[in-house]
Amino acid sequence: MAEKTYFTMREAARAANLPEYTIRYWEQKFRLLRPLRLASGHRRYTRADIDALLEIKDLVFMKGYSLEGARKAMAAKKRQGKTAKPALPAAPSKSAVLEEIKKELRLLIKEL
Repeated sequence: MAEKTYFTMREAARAANLPEYTIRYWEQKFRLLRPLRLASGHRRYTRADIDALLEIKDLVFMKGYSLEGARKAMAAKKRQGKTAKPALPAAPSKSAVLEEIKKELRLLIKEL
């Protein structure tokens, strides 16, 4: 069975575990969230729309962002994705750096 391409408002609300009125309100606040509208006015959400809902929910309810803060964070993430630079190697943690320094110092002391 193929995965669905479009979801109804009710299916999107269940997938995100949010009330339908919250989703409709967030559509007004976030440009990123724009479901397809049928001629009858019914909304059809894509998987990307549902992922955006889940991300907004995480920012607002779990991380404590205001709606404006969540909007700005998502816009910054989208801009960063467009101007993606090659990934830099991960910086070592502070404790790893300190351990390396300790080893170097011990070797120097032994040499003296």
